[in-house]
Amino acid sequence: MWKTIILANADTKEKLYLTSKNPKNTPHKIKLKKYSPKLKHRVWFTEIN
Repeated sequence: MWKTIILANADTKEKLYLTSKNPKNTPHKIKLKKYSPKLKHRVWFTEIN
């Protein structure tokens, strides 16, 4: 039972990354460090749905 989620950056309002997670194992929101083309370095992206 995998769920597709969207990762967004709160500072730049970018919604760039799609990933999946198992809600049974990770009920909390995922936070990953990903590359931001606007800022040109890695920043924190959090789950929005």
